[in-house]
Amino acid sequence: MTDAPPPQSTRAHVLIPFGIVTLIWGSTWLVIRDQLGVVPPSWSVSYRFLVAGVALFIWAAIRREPGRIDARGYAFAAALGLAQFVLNFNFVYRAEQFITSGLVAVTFALLLIPNSLFGRIFLGQRLGRQLVIGSAIAMAGVALLFLHEVRSDPNGPAASLVGIGLTLCAILSASSANVMQGTQIARSYPMLRTTGIAMLMGGAFDAGWAWFTVGPPVMEWRLGYVAGILYLGIFASALAFPLYFGVIRIIGPAKAAYSSVIVPVIAMALSTTFEGYRWSLLAGSGAALAAFGLVVALTARRPNR
Repeated sequence: MTDAPPPQSTRAHVLIPFGIVTLIWGSTWLVIRDQLGVVPPSWSVSYRFLVAGVALFIWAAIRREPGRIDARGYAFAAALGLAQFVLNFNFVYRAEQFITSGLVAVTFALLLIPNSLFGRIFLGQRLGRQLVIGSAIAMAGVALLFLHEVRSDPNGPAASLVGIGLTLCAILSASSANVMQGTQIARSYPMLRTTGIAMLMGGAFDAGWAWFTVGPPVMEWRLGYVAGILYLGIFASALAFPLYFGVIRIIGPAKAAYSSVIVPVIAMALSTTFEGYRWSLLAGSGAALAAFGLVVALTARRPNR
C-alpha cells in the first residue's frame, strides 16, 4: 500500500507563486497609502493598470505565448477587467481614505468566505472538512486582528463604517473575478495576454471614470509616487496577478484566498519596520491563529472536488 501523494497546495509549483504573491501584496497597502493625496484615487488606479497591461504584453511577446483571443475572449477580458481592475481597486483606494491600511488589509481577509461560497455555487467545488476547520481557525485569528485594528483606528466609528463598507464591496468584486479564473472559459485563452487585455481595458475604464468624476488627468511627479505606480503596476499587478490566477486554476478560489488571510500579518510586520507599529497580545494572537489556520487548510488533501 503506497502513501497518498501530497496535496497540490503543498507542492512547489503552488507554494512558490503563492508565497511570492502573498509577500508582494502584503507590501502594497503601505504603497497605496502613499498614493493618496495629490492624485485622485481613480487616476492612480488607472495609471497602475495601464502600466501593468503594457508590462504584461511585453512579457507575453518575449515568451511568445501561444493561443489566440476571439470575440468571446475579449468579452471575458472586459468582464474580468471591470470586476478586478476597476470596481475592486477603486473601492480599495477609497476605503483607505476613511480607515487605516491595516484595517483594510484585515477586512480583506474575509475574501475567503465569498470565494468558498461562489466556488461551491458556480464551480461545484465542495469544501473538505479540513479546509472548513482551517478556515474557522483562520477567521478566528482575523476576528482578533480586526478587533485590534478597530480599537486603534483614529478615524472614528462613522468613517470606519464607510471604509469597511467600501472594503466589503471590493471583496465581492475581487471574489467574482477570482471565480471567473476557475472557469473553463478562462482556461481556453492565453493567460498573460488575456490578463494584459483585462488590465488595459480596466485602466481605460478607470481613466474614463476619473475624467468624468474628477476631471482631466492629474500627475504627481514626486519620486515616491512615480516609484509607487511602477511597483504597483509591474510587481503587484503584472507579476502577481498571473501567478495568483495560476494558483486559482490549480487549487481553486477558496484555498487561493488564503493569501488574503496572511497579507495583513505581513502588512503589520512591514508596518512595524517602517511605521513603528507596535504589536499587542490581541494582534499577536490573531496573527498566530491565522497562520495556523493557513497550515491546516493548505495541507487538506481534498479541499475541493
